[in-house]
Amino acid sequence: MHFSKKGLFKFTLFFLFLVTLMVAWLGFGEHGFVHLYRMEKERAVHIERISRLERENQELLEEIQRLRTDQAYIEAMGRRELGLVKNEEILYRFDHREETEANPGSTSKPEPEK
Repeated sequence: MHFSKKGLFKFTLFFLFLVTLMVAWLGFGEHGFVHLYRMEKERAVHIERISRLERENQELLEEIQRLRTDQAYIEAMGRRELGLVKNEEILYRFDHREETEANPGSTSKPEPEK
């Protein structure tokens, strides 16, 4: 089977055209390499979010367990979150504003709360 130079050139050109189409389809098609790359990035983001949510869930479960069993933890949470005090305690609140830094000679004393 002999091809003339012109026929061989046409065949080579046609073959290169087909290969180019196949590469373009594999790279940029609906399920091509570009799509695969995007899906892998999205998958990594989802995996990171899942692991972050699992850690957060574990921390919340541990806090629930402590709230159910540890009276000292419940008392500390009440003091910190709600500002609760016992009957015989006095709560002092200090105002930490920039005004006190601007007037260092100010001698205002906080009033005790009951």
